[in-house]
Amino acid sequence: MWMLELAVVLAAIVLGTRLGGVAIGYTGGLGVLVLTLGLGLAPGHIPMDVILIIMAVIAAIAAMQMAGGLDYMVHIAERILRRNPRQVVLLAPVVTYTMTFLAGTGHTAFSTLPVIAEVAKEQGIRPSRPLSIAVVASQIAITASPISAAVVFMSGALEPLGVGYLTLLAICIPSTFVACMLTALLTNYLGAELADDPIYQERLAKGQVTVRGATQLQILPGAKKSVLIFLIAIVAVVLYATLISDKVGLIAKPVLPRNEAIMVFMLSAATFICLLCRIDTSRITSTATFKSGMSACICILGVAWLGDTFISAHIEDIKAVSGDILKQSPWLLAVVFFFASMLLYSQAATAKALVPSALLLGVSPLTAIASFAAVSALFVLPTYPTLLAAVEMDDTGSTRIGRWVFNHPFMIPGVVAISLSVGLGFLIGSWVL
Repeated sequence: MWMLELAVVLAAIVLGTRLGGVAIGYTGGLGVLVLTLGLGLAPGHIPMDVILIIMAVIAAIAAMQMAGGLDYMVHIAERILRRNPRQVVLLAPVVTYTMTFLAGTGHTAFSTLPVIAEVAKEQGIRPSRPLSIAVVASQIAITASPISAAVVFMSGALEPLGVGYLTLLAICIPSTFVACMLTALLTNYLGAELADDPIYQERLAKGQVTVRGATQLQILPGAKKSVLIFLIAIVAVVLYATLISDKVGLIAKPVLPRNEAIMVFMLSAATFICLLCRIDTSRITSTATFKSGMSACICILGVAWLGDTFISAHIEDIKAVSGDILKQSPWLLAVVFFFASMLLYSQAATAKALVPSALLLGVSPLTAIASFAAVSALFVLPTYPTLLAAVEMDDTGSTRIGRWVFNHPFMIPGVVAISLSVGLGFLIGSWVL
């Protein structure tokens, strides 16, 4: 029977992947329907904490975007890139990692990709190099962001085992960032030089390649103010989490738990942005950030619910089969996270679906934290929005998807960056824990 149930899970995920976008959330719900009413399984837990945090963070970012804050951040990023254009391959991941780290979502990377592509073209650098590592860095940074739903959920799962929020960040931030920068050094040598690429030469001859120069952005009056408000909210989240942590213990019995505090601080930041930057609140829901963020919530709702329904029904069997294997080869957990995330299309959904089961199997906190970065394998299937955006924004043709689907420029940087993150996670974690 379990094989039939697994087939339903995989069929729902594959169908959602083929339909694209928010549809994977829809098909996840369909899968739950079949598993429960059709095959008699008890419905799993809905990841409401993850969904609510994403909604609150996206609400604040959408307000900031409405106030011009995202444009201002892109403006700063462009100044950094154009100040050192020859180092675009190294600076691009720094920009996208930082923006995702601060925002808690990779959707902020969209705005920087055209700038990265233009700077690379102007310098005669193959655009696929900075674009590929930039996209990968934006995905991996989710597992290090203090306000991302994935990190918050991971922290909550580890706290009963004595690992706090700050300890998690102390391991994940340096391991993921250093891994991305080391990978950028490798990426600098991937692919033929732009001048030697026949597809680029063909497009250049046809006049299909254009160099637009520096982007002219109109910075709105409230842009800087909105960014400042948002950054203050992030600092407030980290400080509050520090004050209520068991290790610091300044607030022993907090009235407001950490997850709820993140939501409150983000919604409060959105309120202050609306008041002080005088934005048209009726247009917030029409912003690209709001739409993509709410779509992510639907995806997580369906997929994570589907995964939890199946795993909860077979947790004892999974323990019996996988427990000893994971104890002998803990790095295999990262492999499981890797392949699961490439189908689930969400770091938070993957963490929600697999981390509790992994901990029930007796996986150590060190193994769980070190393997955490592997939930970022969203680049494997070339259908993720930021990946597709990078392909579309490179008119040189260097960032192209091959005939065999998996042979695209994001694969090697992604696999290398995740492998290094996991390795560094084990190393740094052994010092911190």
